[in-house]
Amino acid sequence: MTQTSRRTWQNFDEMRKAAEEGDPAAQCYLGICYQTGQGVQQDYPEAVRWFKRAADQDDSSAQCYLGFCYQTGTGVPQEYGQAAKWFREAAELGDPAAQFNLGVLYETGQGVTQNYAEAVKWYHAAAEQGEPQAQFNLGVFYETGQVVPQNYEEAVKWYRLAAEQECAPAQCNLGLCFETGRGVEKNVREAVRWFCRAARAGDRTAQHNLGVYYATLEAAEQATAQSDAEPQAHEGAPAT
Repeated sequence: MTQTSRRTWQNFDEMRKAAEEGDPAAQCYLGICYQTGQGVQQDYPEAVRWFKRAADQDDSSAQCYLGFCYQTGTGVPQEYGQAAKWFREAAELGDPAAQFNLGVLYETGQGVTQNYAEAVKWYHAAAEQGEPQAQFNLGVFYETGQVVPQNYEEAVKWYRLAAEQECAPAQCNLGLCFETGRGVEKNVREAVRWFCRAARAGDRTAQHNLGVYYATLEAAEQATAQSDAEPQAHEGAPAT
């Protein structure tokens, strides 16, 4: 949305009028309104109609939304080939969400021939623009060494960027890197800190890891307490 559009749209009716007169940013926003039911009765096919009008004018946000509609079958029959088409249009215009979504299609082979190298290419493009899910997925590729050379330091770099944007799986994986010393100096306290952040967001692996950590800690404390108590038990015993 341009600054001019923001100044012009004083209310919903003005935005709709701009859309009807062919403003692609207004058309995209009107599509979002129909998709979410904001200011109008929720109507998925109507949302698609407005996204399509804006997408045909090379509005990258509308192209990405339209791709999502085809990917999920929202307002149109589910069709991964069409999803890939519109994600690609937007991705090539630099839309980070579309770049990430296109990467997912290449990774899963939905609507395109499965191609991990292409997936990494688009994840990297989106990650460079700060897209947290793309940063996480890119980190996984570097950690596993699939398509790209295995590089734990590079994995940590991308996990951290995503983790700082509250991407829970990245927080969990970053915690594992700190726990094991992969790509970063081993630091159990840092590991627990990231596990806690991911666990609060509902990440089950992080919750499990925290449980294991605290159970191990409790067992160690009990063993220490027991070993400290044993000599005291013999202190009053007579010498033989």
